[in-house]
Amino acid sequence: MTLTLHTVAAGSVLPRLKGLSTVLAKASAHCREHGLAEQTILGDRLAADMFDLTRQVQIATDHTKSMLYRVTGQDVPSLPDTETSFAELQARIEKAKALFEAVDADAVNARTEVEFEVKFPWATMSFTGASYLLQFGLPNFYFHVATAYDIIRKNGVKIGKSDFLSA
Repeated sequence: MTLTLHTVAAGSVLPRLKGLSTVLAKASAHCREHGLAEQTILGDRLAADMFDLTRQVQIATDHTKSMLYRVTGQDVPSLPDTETSFAELQARIEKAKALFEAVDADAVNARTEVEFEVKFPWATMSFTGASYLLQFGLPNFYFHVATAYDIIRKNGVKIGKSDFLSA
């Protein structure tokens, strides 16, 4: 296998999405088994100034869908943040995965060194395809997936590293 920008992205994102789906399924089962309302875990957060589990999943999937679209210079598809259940978050993961997989690998790889800007509410940042993916897209994606895992684990759900790695 040749190491390309697309293989790095796909090899990082797709297994972690599978892991995120796994830990969400285990959290949902935990709620059913212990008679907990789903919102008990979905609304939990690690610290008062952090986002709750639902928002962590939404942001992780936002990075999933946006990273390759931004690298290739395409408009980023919208996914409204309306999820209120584990089932809806699972559906969101599938939508984000489908959007990620819809981006042509050759188009991603052709833009490894192409410079572009991303306008955020707080700043405009300049990247190449490689720097965006490696220094912004993937680190943010991993942060929110790991934080989601940590919130679920904090709530007593029996998950481990192999769930995160989806080994």
